[in-house]
Amino acid sequence: MAKIRKTASIENGIMQVLSILNEDEIQNAIGKSSSYLRKCSDPDDLQRHIDHNDSIKLDLECIKKGKAPPLFIAHEYIVINEAENLDNHKQNDIDEMLVKSTILHGKLTEVVKKAEDPKSDKGVEISKLEKKDIMESIKNLEDKIMKIKITIDQK
Repeated sequence: MAKIRKTASIENGIMQVLSILNEDEIQNAIGKSSSYLRKCSDPDDLQRHIDHNDSIKLDLECIKKGKAPPLFIAHEYIVINEAENLDNHKQNDIDEMLVKSTILHGKLTEVVKKAEDPKSDKGVEISKLEKKDIMESIKNLEDKIMKIKITIDQK
């Protein structure tokens, strides 16, 4: 029977890696098999954990395939959860947060379109200042998405 893993956990991140990378990609990245990763993804096995360097290598392989790095995201989530008072998130209104995330997505789209506009600072080429603005918009959206994840996890 399949084991249930917490949404934002290292074990779930490993399962996501297994769904993104094939056996050869895993073997080439860390020199270990997918079977080893499945064992590391067992939330009840307190003896077997993935090596931090291996998790970085696997995330980089996922990025090469155009996917988000699942283990990095899991680490980020765990750190944010510990850093923030989780009781605060139980009162968050998910619908309101979704509306705010939509607004932030719109702002990101606007910043990117302005940067790619031929009439912008460097024309269709994106300037360093425009890249900074785009990255800031992305970070704001990522922060909102993380808050949504935390709130959902606490409900």
